[in-house]
Amino acid sequence: MEHLTPKAKGAIDMAGVVVGYKTYLELIEPLLVGKEVISSGMRQERERCGKAVEMASAGMCVALVSGGDPGIYGMAGLVFEVLSLEAVPKSSLEVEVIPGIAALNACASRLGAPIIHDFASISLSDLLTPWEVIEKRLEAASSADFVIVLYNPKSRGRKEQIVKARDTILRYRDGDTPVGIVRHATRGNETITITTLHQMLDNDIDMQSTVIIGNSKTFVWEDFLVTPRGYGVRN
Repeated sequence: MEHLTPKAKGAIDMAGVVVGYKTYLELIEPLLVGKEVISSGMRQERERCGKAVEMASAGMCVALVSGGDPGIYGMAGLVFEVLSLEAVPKSSLEVEVIPGIAALNACASRLGAPIIHDFASISLSDLLTPWEVIEKRLEAASSADFVIVLYNPKSRGRKEQIVKARDTILRYRDGDTPVGIVRHATRGNETITITTLHQMLDNDIDMQSTVIIGNSKTFVWEDFLVTPRGYGVRN
């Protein structure tokens, strides 16, 4: 809860109704006292958005809680999709997207400075995006020497995608390329691992992990991962 921005806290404080994924709502439980709370589990995102829009359209002040930043793999896009499908006029409903700290920002800060230069963020979840599309994105980012941030790298039902992704990137990157893995970033049970592209699969990776794979210039200094921006400090 301490990682909520003041504006996000203020929005939750003003709301009479708070809607969200139950795990995220548990993290802000002290802020929910006296409010109507609507929670649901995984893969019920559309239902949550629909309920939030329904209650807001009825005149209630609603806060829809999203992990990280709502505009980065969050709920903001789905809210606007629901509004557009239901043809809700902009004049009838006030919608505000309040930025937060995305997982890639939080994880990068724990690793040092791995995404200081150009990077690509790719989700390995093929529940909503065909794997063929994900693979093309991995190919493009790898061949263009982007630092690559992998979201949703592995789950109990998706164990092969991270292997395929690593193998794809290895076609363009040296096996000694630095890799950072952060689980539960900035929370009490946080773990930080610095490894290499060749050895990254020997480490614990799950849905609570974000994997950052360096580019050809990324280096390790002490316990930090650093990608130079090109100021000419290093030869």
